[in-house]
Amino acid sequence: MSIRLADRLDSARRRSFVGREHELAAFRDLLDPAAAGQILLVHGAGGVGKTALLHQYAWLARTAGRRVVWLDGHELAPGPEAVTRALAESLGLTGNPLACLGDVPGLVLLVDTAELLVPLEPWLRRELIPALGADAIVVLAGRERPSPVWRVDAGWRELVGVVALGNLSYHEGCALLGLRGVPEEERRPALEFTHGHPLALALVADVSAQRRFSAGATHEVMAALLKSFVDTVPSPLHHQALEACALVLATTEPLLAALLDLPDAGELFAWLRDLSIVEYGSRGLSPHDLAREALEAELRWRDPDGCAQIRHRAAAYYRQQFAGAAPVARQSILLDFVYLHRDTSVLGPFVSEVPGTADLTTGRPTTAELDTIVSWVRKHEGEESARLCELWLHRQPSSATVVRTPSGEAVGFYQLIVAERQVADPAMAGLPDAGEVRMVRFWMDGQTHQRPSPTHMFITTHLCRSYLTSPSPEVTLLTFAEAEPWQEACAYLDFHRMPEADFQVGGRHFAVFGHDWRTVPPLAWICVLAERDALTGGPVAVLGEQEFAEAVKAALRSYGRADGLRDSALLGSTMVNAAAGEAGDPAGAQRALRDILQETAARMEASPRDRRAYRALHHTFLHPASTQADAAELLGLPMSTFRRHLAAGEARFTELLWQRELDSRGGQPMGGN
Repeated sequence: MSIRLADRLDSARRRSFVGREHELAAFRDLLDPAAAGQILLVHGAGGVGKTALLHQYAWLARTAGRRVVWLDGHELAPGPEAVTRALAESLGLTGNPLACLGDVPGLVLLVDTAELLVPLEPWLRRELIPALGADAIVVLAGRERPSPVWRVDAGWRELVGVVALGNLSYHEGCALLGLRGVPEEERRPALEFTHGHPLALALVADVSAQRRFSAGATHEVMAALLKSFVDTVPSPLHHQALEACALVLATTEPLLAALLDLPDAGELFAWLRDLSIVEYGSRGLSPHDLAREALEAELRWRDPDGCAQIRHRAAAYYRQQFAGAAPVARQSILLDFVYLHRDTSVLGPFVSEVPGTADLTTGRPTTAELDTIVSWVRKHEGEESARLCELWLHRQPSSATVVRTPSGEAVGFYQLIVAERQVADPAMAGLPDAGEVRMVRFWMDGQTHQRPSPTHMFITTHLCRSYLTSPSPEVTLLTFAEAEPWQEACAYLDFHRMPEADFQVGGRHFAVFGHDWRTVPPLAWICVLAERDALTGGPVAVLGEQEFAEAVKAALRSYGRADGLRDSALLGSTMVNAAAGEAGDPAGAQRALRDILQETAARMEASPRDRRAYRALHHTFLHPASTQADAAELLGLPMSTFRRHLAAGEARFTELLWQRELDSRGGQPMGGN
């Protein structure tokens, strides 16, 4: 029997795997033929070894004669259709996959990067996992702690085990470094530097192979190690290959050749595949997320033209592949294309969390929620609209999607229907002359209707993702209770005003916007959005409130250095892009950020309410004294009082900047209906 590359990869992974005895024992228990089906929820920080552990689970399962299916959140759109399609392809199922899964014996479903599939969690609990056979095993591995509902629900509580993955112990870390060839005298400083973080240890080994290693936060460790590693790669071309790999979702050998404009990239691809910071998936090579972030950030400020050139080549490659691809493959290429533009303000939310919406999920409405949906429509749009909503719920039961909080409370919904011209709904009277037309007939936050809110932002992003992950109709229509507030946002998203399709219900006028996918198909639509984003201020970092606060904290501590703001995450924020004006000018962005910080400080100084806190901030960061003790003495304050004022100053400074960021975003969601 010939040996496959996959077999060699499995053998290499087993040889380099150390520790995790408790986690492996928990999985072996599940493989006992007498054990009932069960779910393991694995969580841990980035780079802590979740993927490596899943590979060991896969090997144990195959050795036990089980059928293994591996899904990766990086490679799936966060929708049920994408997951069921991937399962059907892996298992060779035809027809309705959910109806057939129960007939697959000994199934082991491993889901990596599960944090990217958070919107699907209710669907996984209610529909997918219950459809599996009684002896199935499911492992969900992600960065976030499992939702409490897994342990609160009496049924799931008996089936779910939680595995919290931490750093390796000292002895385990020594063993890992030994397996990777790190000399014994270098192991202790390496462990002290990395605190046993597995990915950082693996990168230490790569650095050590080039030169002697000598001696926090994981990101800081990774940045320092990556700098050491990149300085010792075999050639500038290898360096370019690593950076190119960081810019795309998954790298194949032909794609790498296209990114580097080479006739053959076999040797470089093999080198990338052997790196500790690069993972091998079903669609190609991907740097670990922490490594990707550090590499991309460094390339973006160091060589913005080179970064743009790689993206241009990737886009050209995806267009070429898209033209000859089968419909199923086209969905994956679209996701690759969106990922390429993930740092733009309008496309970024398609592949990452939108600030303020991280805990929201979607699902099909329950019977009780159907009544709630109709009551919302009655409240906000009147009795006649409520009757029409009930009509469409009856005709197309799967058309409604409800938005829920972590506690399961319904807070909003949208209804995406396939238009039927014969239905007695005024909205059908002005339909465009096209084949399949889909219309967002109703959508709202249960409390605020169509005014901006986290629920509205979530609905917007969820709909936009669906345009890329579902078979496209010929035309998509959006309905609004008022046209004027949405003109600019819809035009930006290439949804154009269609007054001829407007309609009235119960004496109330509704406005319609539409996008013709025949004229601008999904791939071209992504290009349009990316180009418009570039013309209106360049790449924008879509930071959540907590990420923004951390970036402000780092900026304050770096403010006093001449180039201290060079690497600030705030440089990509909306407020800085709006102030800088000229896209692609790193120096201009740094000046704009410094001006914003100074303006915010001046605002605090001018406010009687903030003046005491400002002074502590001023003498600590803006014009710092030698030590905090000296700053406290300058202000005539006891140290405890000074620290209290300083904490208040940081909090107020962050609050003012966050409000400016929100104002720069225009109070509008990123994307719009």
